[in-house]
Amino acid sequence: MIQVDILAVFAHPDDLELTVGGTMLKMKGLGYRTGALDVTRGEMGTRGSVEDRANEAAAAAKILRLDVRENLGLADGHVFVNDPSRIAMVRVFRRLKPSVILTHQIDDPHPDHDHIARLVRESARLASMRNYDADSGNEKIPVPVVAHNIFSRHVVPSFVVDVSPFLEDKMSAIRAHQSQFHNPGSTEPETRLTAATFLDELENRSRYFGSLIGAEAGEPFFVREALNVDDPVRLLTRPMNLYS
Repeated sequence: MIQVDILAVFAHPDDLELTVGGTMLKMKGLGYRTGALDVTRGEMGTRGSVEDRANEAAAAAKILRLDVRENLGLADGHVFVNDPSRIAMVRVFRRLKPSVILTHQIDDPHPDHDHIARLVRESARLASMRNYDADSGNEKIPVPVVAHNIFSRHVVPSFVVDVSPFLEDKMSAIRAHQSQFHNPGSTEPETRLTAATFLDELENRSRYFGSLIGAEAGEPFFVREALNVDDPVRLLTRPMNLYS
């Protein structure tokens, strides 16, 4: 049975790549087991079929070197924080046993994104309760730490991950979702994602957050709970080269 150290839980098959692809690559490089849970199949998307998007997600997973990528199969555009959805997610958490979960930003304007952020938080807690979904036979797990990627709303990051060596592969994983981005030969409707400048904007975004920590590229996260820092001297004296 595959178990992971860090699990990325996002709504649509390309959301992980757009937000935390660099972090997932870095964690794999550090020796952690990495996984992804796409909550929907993206069937409400303007472009690309469900089959196309599944194939693209599989191709991106290889670039990201993920140990596992699964799809929860909830209805795109109709994700709600309800008990059937919580049970489905709890069962995945208990099976994969992640210590850390990365997910959407709270209060994201996309309803699915916002609901999934809340669904993840509730399911992470419920996965630790022995008597929740007890009939499934799945054992409880320690509560995973949930970190929310900052993407759509201005929030001061709790931390920024230096993904400088992984920016090129992150962008390659994004481009694996070719049905969703700029293609001058496509006859499908245009969206914000298909604009010729969109991928450049994403790369510039990574470079901006990297600049906050003196790095070439970064990915920002918000953690609602207080972080337990074992060695504040080591944490606060890491070289950033911001003022040299």
